[in-house]
This record gives sequence, structure tokens and C-alpha cells, in this order.
Amino acid sequence: MDARYNTAYLWGDLMNQDAAVGSVLRIERASIHDGQGLRTVLFLKGCPLRCRWCSTPESQRPNPEKGYAIDRCTGCGTCVGSCPEGALSMTDNGLKVLTDFSKCNHCFICVSKCLFGAIKEYGSFMSVPEVVQEISKDEIFFFHSSGGVTISGGEPLSQPDFVSEVLRECRALGIHTAMETSLFAPFGSIKKILPWLNVLYVDIKHMDGKLHKQLAGADNSQILENIQKIDQSEYPVEIIVRIPMIPGANDSDANLSLVAEFCKSLKKLKEIELLPYHRLGTDTYKNLAMDYPLKDLVPPSQDRILERASFLSQQNPCFPVRVGGGFV
Repeated sequence: MDARYNTAYLWGDLMNQDAAVGSVLRIERASIHDGQGLRTVLFLKGCPLRCRWCSTPESQRPNPEKGYAIDRCTGCGTCVGSCPEGALSMTDNGLKVLTDFSKCNHCFICVSKCLFGAIKEYGSFMSVPEVVQEISKDEIFFFHSSGGVTISGGEPLSQPDFVSEVLRECRALGIHTAMETSLFAPFGSIKKILPWLNVLYVDIKHMDGKLHKQLAGADNSQILENIQKIDQSEYPVEIIVRIPMIPGANDSDANLSLVAEFCKSLKKLKEIELLPYHRLGTDTYKNLAMDYPLKDLVPPSQDRILERASFLSQQNPCFPVRVGGGFV
């Protein structure tokens, strides 16, 4: 168990909640990178994988949590005095706030009392009606741009009942639906969502099961099997395969050739998209007192990404390959 949480604040508590309530990281509007048109993206919390390049570490743990940006802290002590559990204290030099997570009940009063935004809240619990109400505010933009809602994470399939209800309500309103997922979940969870889904974005991080486990914390057998089951299902969902391009990890000729070969059999595949590695999110690791495993890795050049995309396209010319919004 993560030492930052007391026994009442565990994954099981989230999974046992009513399906009408979900753990939401944030809602972003007017995205142009998460599906066709302008998208409202619902980011959820909780992910069973631990990808070494994860750019949203605040989405990994399932429940709302607290972060601390020490560079914004002035040492005023307002948060310390506001904590009803006495979980906060100052270091002897008065330059840093300490949290005793055995006392913290995650009321987040300290977040609202912090005058400088040094203490941050990542996530909140929201009901299905609350989420759908927020999404539907953007219907006019969906209409004019052929956009819609995209469910992302974390891993949406960690909350299948909640996601299913949100998507069902959105489809009832005529809103186009998409989901970004690793597909690392029981197929029973996936089946709850497929009836309400227009487009599925799924990562293929590596074709080698052992290397996949080293990079993401689990092997890929269930993921690849789920892709094939969805492709063979009765549901007319479009599949878009995404490959996060991590230099030296999964960008080799051998791995890309295997991805291309796997994709040749997919009848519902619309396109393949390369996602270049970036270093966004590294500050959040610091705020959450988490180590970033790839701190020395340099993002690939644009030329390298285009060359890899061209190679992949040659291996599987049946499907377009997209990079940064463009095809090769």
C-alpha cells in the first residue's frame, strides 16, 4: 500500500462506489488532439499500469490526492493552522510544509486556504449527471466542428460502470463519443462500454510481452487479445492504434514491423498514430514526491519521428499513419 494513504483511502473503496459516481481528474475543453473536431476530454483517475514515460502521474492513483509545489510556498503557515486533523507542520527552518498522511483525511481544506497555490488538489468525485451536464455545455462546439467527448485517464476501464453511464447519456444527447485506453482490463468491462462508443484509441506500447512488462508494469497479452476481440465484435466502433514513440525503448524497426503486421488483420482499424515522447508532467512528479524514471531521456527530433512514421507506413501501406495531426 502507498504510504501516502490511510486504510480508508484505497483503490477498493473507489471500485465499490456506486456506478453513478466516478473519480475525475479534470475536464478539458476545446481539445484538438483527442479525436475529430473540438473535443471535451474527461480525464479520470486510476490506472493499473505504470508506464515509465507517463506524463500524467496525478492520474495514476485512483482517488483525489494532494500535491505540494514547494517553489510556490512562502512558508506562511496558513495551511498548517487550517488542518482540522493536525496533519500539517512546518520544517524547523520554516521553508517547507510536511504532511503526516497517517492523519490526513483528504478533506482538502488546506488547498482552499493556501494563498499561493502551493498545495494542489488533483481530482474530485463527480456524479454521472454532473459530468454529463459539464460535457453538454459544449454541444454547440461539437455541432459546428463535428466534435464530441473523449474519455481519457488514467485508465477509463478502471471505472467501467461509471464510464458506460456517461457515454450512454452522451449518446442519448447525440454527442459523438471516443475513449483513450490501454485496454488492460477484463473484456467484461470493455463490453459495458462498446455499445456507446464511436471511436476507440488504444496504445500498443510494445509487441514483446516481457519488454512491455518492463516498460509498463504488465505484459501485453490481455491488451492484444482485447484488441482482436473488439475487432471481431458486433459493435461498429472505429479503432485507432496509437504508438507512444519512446527513443531506445520501442522505436526499433523490429518492433514497428511487428505492430504493422498485427494491425494488418484488424478490420475496424482506421489509422495508426505516432505519439512522440515528451517531458510534460515532470513538475507534477515533483509535486507528488514521485521519481520520474526517464529524467535523462531526450525527446526525439521531428526528423526522427517522420522517418519512423514513413518506415511504419511502408510496412503496412493499408492504413494511414498520422503524426502530430498529419499523415505520411
